[in-house]
Amino acid sequence: MVFDFVEGGAGRELAAARNQNRFDEILLQPRVLEDVSSRSLSTRFLNDNFDVPFGIAPMGMCNLVHHNADNIMCEVARTKNLPFCVSSASSTNLETVRNDTGVNSWFQLYMGNSLEHYMSLINRAKKAGYQTLVLTVDVPQVSRRTRDLRNGFKVPFKIGLRQFIDFAMHPSWSVSKILHGTPRPENYDGYEGVKFDRYASRAGLNWELLSQLRDTWKGNLIVKGVTSPSDAQKIVSYGVDAIYVSNHGGRQLDSVPAAIDLLPIIRDTVGLEFPIIFDSGIRGGEDVLKALALGANFVMLGRPVLHAMSAGGKKGLTSLFDAVSEDISVGLAQLGLNTIQQINSNCIWPLSSHSGNSGQSDKTENWLISLPKKKEKA
Repeated sequence: MVFDFVEGGAGRELAAARNQNRFDEILLQPRVLEDVSSRSLSTRFLNDNFDVPFGIAPMGMCNLVHHNADNIMCEVARTKNLPFCVSSASSTNLETVRNDTGVNSWFQLYMGNSLEHYMSLINRAKKAGYQTLVLTVDVPQVSRRTRDLRNGFKVPFKIGLRQFIDFAMHPSWSVSKILHGTPRPENYDGYEGVKFDRYASRAGLNWELLSQLRDTWKGNLIVKGVTSPSDAQKIVSYGVDAIYVSNHGGRQLDSVPAAIDLLPIIRDTVGLEFPIIFDSGIRGGEDVLKALALGANFVMLGRPVLHAMSAGGKKGLTSLFDAVSEDISVGLAQLGLNTIQQINSNCIWPLSSHSGNSGQSDKTENWLISLPKKKEKA
């Protein structure tokens, strides 16, 4: 049940597969005889300096995969100097996450039915010291996810015969939940008349509320779930600090294009200087390089983080981030580059098949050589 909750997508799960398949089709062009002995993965994003160009995407109820998942992400984000974006539906309250993660913590906000609760979360985030708020806008209504329906997955859990058998067949997970308690969305605790409802409508979120949020929130404001170039252009005009290109990992609309195909188009729309974050389909270091080359300034990882903690807790997540970092470093060397800032669309092969250019500084020459045209037969 929990594996399917993490891995599942909307409808027939074509969008989730499309995200990954498109990454497999995108190729990188190696370069040789460049001095790449001084490589660095350090990245500056929204006036913050991080040791790597990736962070942890917002995900709800992470303690389902490991009883200590939220605390693990806090600790690893702090020690690895990368951002952790905690969800409104997290299984640890936002104050604890901010205290444990420090300045590397971001807060992701869902607009629900209760405007009072929505405003209270903003005020709590301010009081806790968050500097970056991520507003998710691509879930006006949670999509039908077949795996969850088949498994009877609900929050809070409702135990029937099917669920009892499932839990009995996974004793280590079940014993952990008995010992440590069943996770619940703690940011909803203490609000009279407000209960977490995974399927609650968020259809009331509109441009006016975005404008009000921009006036209210003085820190960094990022809008997540952008796939339309025209939406991106309009969002920029509202004074946000960054846009977050994502199709929710294929969990919302099964017929949406692969997010990586939309990224360079949105980059062209908003220009080279506007900050863009990307997720959806990232599975390793070379995927991170591809996203950066196609227009992202920063990349977030979702499902791989949960799988790593499910498999090995803190050791598993540390191992994942070490592997991703090593693959990015090796990839830079293969591309003939030393820094993340040197990555641009010239790293993609062939250049002509991809629109757009990276938001990174273009410090490298255009080294793609046009092949001579074939001579026509007489």
